[in-house]
Amino acid sequence: MLKQKIASRTSGILTYGITPPKKSHTPEKTAEIAQKQIDRLRSLDLDGLILYDVQEEDARTGDERPFPYLETMDPGEFSRQYLSGLAVPKIIYRCVGNNTEQELSDWVHSDNEQDRFSVFVGASSSKQQVKLDLLDAYSIASKQTSNLMLGGVVIPERHMKKNDEHLRVAAKTAGGCNFFISQATYNIESSKNFLSDYYYHCQSNGLEMVPILFNLAPCGSQKTLEFMKWLGISIPKWLENDLVNSNDILDKSINLSKKIFEELFEFGVEKGIPIGCSVESVSTRKVEIDASIQLTKDIRAVMDKRMPSVAIR
Repeated sequence: MLKQKIASRTSGILTYGITPPKKSHTPEKTAEIAQKQIDRLRSLDLDGLILYDVQEEDARTGDERPFPYLETMDPGEFSRQYLSGLAVPKIIYRCVGNNTEQELSDWVHSDNEQDRFSVFVGASSSKQQVKLDLLDAYSIASKQTSNLMLGGVVIPERHMKKNDEHLRVAAKTAGGCNFFISQATYNIESSKNFLSDYYYHCQSNGLEMVPILFNLAPCGSQKTLEFMKWLGISIPKWLENDLVNSNDILDKSINLSKKIFEELFEFGVEKGIPIGCSVESVSTRKVEIDASIQLTKDIRAVMDKRMPSVAIR
């Protein structure tokens, strides 16, 4: 159903994102972690599962990373070897800068008999040395016949500075992207500004809008908040103040995330913009992971209540 929903530009797509285990784990430990994830995710009514391809990102900022970088297992490999027991489409993030043209071409054509989904990710910084840039990667993938459905990253906060994120999305769509996923969303103003410009740009140029999935990630501690800011997530000062000074920072962030998404979803429904949601936990703390699972269930209920017709699962 995920392919159908993306192709038909349906509102209400819901995904959950996880990071593969550390590469240094033994196969037994990796299998144990995978089974726990499968057991946890089976209770969710998901359209897709996102598997992130983690970069070190040391070139993006000079600030010290709040949590140490640990190399993780290749997301495609982790999916194939350990997640076959979870019957949901997998969306594989791929940092294309690590590939040569031939390597990416070979990967595009692997498992060509099955429907596949991937989000191409470019360099985290202009200073980062890459073998292949993002636009070339899109070109390679779009020129070759395969069952790979491509997605892209959208950063509404960047729109506040450059006012061109809607043009980036339109250009990536022309290059072969069928859907977009944002980074964690806490700045509703920048998100609505982006959506508004995207809507009117498409209206003016006769373009069809593609699904935009806004990412939500609960924040359960000051340390998680620092990590989110290090990742480049835009958190308005008033919202940060509310989180830091709340009696329960995790509960506060969940309620704020739900309100933010409800407003964005309503904004999309009114304008006919296909809005969806992706939830994750940037923390490995069980309490924050559990909170992200509950938030996913709450978001599904929000979307189904507002638009019962999207419940065609």
